[in-house]
Amino acid sequence: MTHSQNKSSALMQGVVIFVYLAVLTVIEYFIAVAFDAVPLLIVVAVIKAGLVVYYYMHIYQLNADDGDDEHSYRYKTGTNRIGLWLFLLSDAFVFAGLMVMRANLLGMTRPHLNQTLGLVVTAVLLVSSFFMNRGETAMKHGDVKAFMNNTLVTFVLGLGFFLGVVFVEWRIAAHEGLTASFGNPSVGPVGGVFYMMTGMHAFHVLTGLIFLGVVWNNARKGVYSAEQHWGVEAAAVYWHFVDLVWIFFYPALYLIGTAV
Repeated sequence: MTHSQNKSSALMQGVVIFVYLAVLTVIEYFIAVAFDAVPLLIVVAVIKAGLVVYYYMHIYQLNADDGDDEHSYRYKTGTNRIGLWLFLLSDAFVFAGLMVMRANLLGMTRPHLNQTLGLVVTAVLLVSSFFMNRGETAMKHGDVKAFMNNTLVTFVLGLGFFLGVVFVEWRIAAHEGLTASFGNPSVGPVGGVFYMMTGMHAFHVLTGLIFLGVVWNNARKGVYSAEQHWGVEAAAVYWHFVDLVWIFFYPALYLIGTAV
């Protein structure tokens, strides 16, 4: 499948990719429950990540011809795009470090967490990326109203994910004795790993929500158009990056290993 330019086909492409991601998430959960096959879980996560990076984050746009006029909006957008991806790459090393920490400290064990809640918040974040893609596609074709509506849905879903993790999952985990202290002999490093990984991700979700609020307000003021909407693209790519990180954090915290 190639990326689409026509509005209707681009929207349909977003639906198709979302269906792929949803099916792969169900398969991922089934693999963890029925087979506990870590290599397969990793393969599924990598496939999901590839779909998000190419179709939702539009990494292919880095190769776009932005022209030679250094003062043009198109040229400036191209350089801004490179800067954003360099930032995301550097940020990815932070999350990669957290994944290495999880692997080294927990090995083939994981926190004892609420599986239903984990699947629900994962689904909520996945759906939010779907609506963010629709919002960005709408703005690319000059439909400001559709962008605002879809971005608002994305914001609500993202807020639901944030509250579900920080105010529900954390409370349940703490009630069951999962503390953030690495030195607690009764818990070991499990609590510290859990809160550090989810906490860092939640912080990025929160900054993403602020970003969405800013671009939504700008759209309300008429700042963006089909020809000039770099802020919308940046917000969308950042939001999908947050989803991308969770694609790996979800199996690492909820599916891989024996619960302790």
